[in-house]
Amino acid sequence: MAFWLRFNLDIPDEFVPLALVASPWCVLGYALGFLSVRVYRQVWSYIGLPELRQLATGIVLGGLLTAAGVLMLRTPNFPRSVLVLQPLIALVLMGAVRAGWRTLAELRLGVRHGKPVLILGSLHEASGALRALKGSTHWQAVGILSPQPGEVGRSLQTVRVLGTSADIGRVAKSMDVHALLMASPPGSQSRRQMLLQVADTGIALLTVPRPDEWLKADGVGPRRLELEDLLGRAPIQLDVAGLADLFSGQTVLVTGAGGSIGSELCRHIARFGAQRLVCVDLSEFAIYQLEQELREAHPQMHGSYYTANVREPERLRAIAIKHRPSVVFHAAAYKHVPLMEYLNEIEAVRTNVAGTLNTARVAGECGARRFVMISTDKAVNPTNVMGASKRLAELMVQGVATEYSQTQYVSVRFGNVLGSSGSVVPLFTRQILSGGPITVTHPDIVRYFMTIPEAAQLVLQAGLMGQSGQIFVLDMGEPVKIVDLAKMMIRLSGKTEHEIPISYTGLRPGEKLYEELLANDETSVATPHPKLRIAKTSSGSDLDIEAVLSWIENAGPEPDTVGLRDWLRSHVLEYKSVH
Repeated sequence: MAFWLRFNLDIPDEFVPLALVASPWCVLGYALGFLSVRVYRQVWSYIGLPELRQLATGIVLGGLLTAAGVLMLRTPNFPRSVLVLQPLIALVLMGAVRAGWRTLAELRLGVRHGKPVLILGSLHEASGALRALKGSTHWQAVGILSPQPGEVGRSLQTVRVLGTSADIGRVAKSMDVHALLMASPPGSQSRRQMLLQVADTGIALLTVPRPDEWLKADGVGPRRLELEDLLGRAPIQLDVAGLADLFSGQTVLVTGAGGSIGSELCRHIARFGAQRLVCVDLSEFAIYQLEQELREAHPQMHGSYYTANVREPERLRAIAIKHRPSVVFHAAAYKHVPLMEYLNEIEAVRTNVAGTLNTARVAGECGARRFVMISTDKAVNPTNVMGASKRLAELMVQGVATEYSQTQYVSVRFGNVLGSSGSVVPLFTRQILSGGPITVTHPDIVRYFMTIPEAAQLVLQAGLMGQSGQIFVLDMGEPVKIVDLAKMMIRLSGKTEHEIPISYTGLRPGEKLYEELLANDETSVATPHPKLRIAKTSSGSDLDIEAVLSWIENAGPEPDTVGLRDWLRSHVLEYKSVH
């Protein structure tokens, strides 16, 4: 064909023998070129730019080998322009046949299986969504709705921008589409706004799977939008090498291991190659579930599972001395504010303060390199017993840090965790399933939210970076109104506010309209990690630890609640009880 084009579609008779002599060299050259880059492994039905680049590389190699072989023949009057034309023709024809084959394959899949779906997002965001849809045989993009009016009328991969996000209802009705794929990134404000706009359209909301879901058999292709997709944020950047060095081949102890944060910490620690994971929790059922999960997921790891109470120092000490952990994560705590505010105040103090002291001292006694306590934003300017007990626990950790110089003691504060036990999300879910109403304490109440994996990953990172006595504050993003959270959950359930009403019940005892991550007289210092800051707080080095422990031990089974709050206030000066 190259000879034919070279001589204007009519090869002179004297050049026909030259073409016949050169053709075997061409076949040999291209065979070697394609073998070297493994073009023969390509599946034409899924051909894309990487495969076309691979093909082009093989053609370049084949063309060079062909040219070398023909020139070595020293054939007189051989038209060298043919050596340039033939790889170009090969690229066009071989690329075209592959593109044509894929087009036919996509048409077959689209006709048989593709359900129409609208993509919601800018052209840049929609580009990633369209790539994700290529792996799905169940969905076919029929249009794009962009929040940017200037993009209306343009097209991406032959899919037109049919309108703006305000046109969702009209476009969906006109095209008889019942599914909307949100292409905006997780946690973006645009996702939340779009969710409220599609309230009464009856459209199913989909999103592109998270990276970890592609590893699962059922994670390929779009899935239903979940609350974590609206409130989550960009993936956490972890110092993987540093964490692997901290945990790989080491023994790690986690208290409260059966809880939402504790169990997620255990999962991450196991992935980072801990040799032995010592899990401690008061709940038999929780520790049993964790044991079953980790034994199946990480059979190579040695796991030790204890039902033990952090309020019993001798039991903790026996466990720690037996295993000698190099890192200790303390996640055991009572954290439900209203429950700890009445009738259970002493339980909050005994578990959150004395339990923390016991665990911190045991970590120092057994020679652990690091101790990390999970704290809370409610420890900042606390107005409730739970928050005050956690702030006192932070002071206890700082005090113990002066006793054991070989152990790095760190506390980590963060806000509400989506789906954790005692959080508002499971409550709202139950209320929606029962037909409502959803109970919100106040229309203006706001909270910081973070997903369980986000919280656990940042705790690990803070534990790696921290210096002894430091308190880390996590970047919780923007606060979310609880009433907006309720509305989003109603939308995600496929209901409307007419079907599931929202009822306001008033603030509960000890509850604030907003939570703080830093006290008024505190400042914070940036760290190398963008989502972690160090709080500059008053130190617990002057705290009389033994006096605190003695008061708790002598408080009796049911101490006077007024006296207990006064005692807390004497140690946590920023505690402002509402009673």
